[in-house]
Amino acid sequence: MHNIELVVFDMAGTVVDENNVVYKTLQKAINKKGHNLTLEFVLEHGAGKEKHQAIKDILAAVNAEMEPSEPIFEDFKAMLDDAYDMLEVTSFAGVEKLLANLKAQKIKVALNTGYNTKIAKLLLKKMNWVKGKQYDTLVTADDAAKGRPHPDMILKAMEILNVSDASKVLKAGDSIIDIEEGKNANCGVTVGVTTGAHTRAQLQSANPTYVLDSLSELISYVKGLT
Repeated sequence: MHNIELVVFDMAGTVVDENNVVYKTLQKAINKKGHNLTLEFVLEHGAGKEKHQAIKDILAAVNAEMEPSEPIFEDFKAMLDDAYDMLEVTSFAGVEKLLANLKAQKIKVALNTGYNTKIAKLLLKKMNWVKGKQYDTLVTADDAAKGRPHPDMILKAMEILNVSDASKVLKAGDSIIDIEEGKNANCGVTVGVTTGAHTRAQLQSANPTYVLDSLSELISYVKGLT
């Protein structure tokens, strides 16, 4: 019996459908420096992480950890600003209904992300999401000393929303590192969703409570959990 008080959702690939533009841009920025990495490789080693850390980890995975990551990161940020200016951003089907359902059950909603605050707020603006309506708080890479898989962002969301018992928190995300973050925060429930970075098999390797093909399926699970 979990009695969920707070659901923490990752953003891109989980509630925000932005067609993997972040990781496609990350792939372009790294490959501009002479690499030839696939999107799958970039997702495998970078998904869900603070983006500068993602670049370092991807370079390490190709034994190029001596290569400076800072120029790639600066390039990536400029390229992403351009990509986002052009991008149509929507939420995945059923997500807004799910959020309304959680609100009706008096369950708090936090969004957390490996993005910085500027990009996260741009995404929310493009979707016309408003704090207090679709979500209760936003926690970004800028708000935590340590990024995923460390639990800092979830603990910060709990602190902001006055939820003290991690067993009453559900964390949902589209990458292995989201699930690891939830487990490290001792969340009562962790959920992987296959709409973003990682496949069902990859998500299951992290042993979440559930793996869903659509976040809208969570409605019936949350009812069952509360």
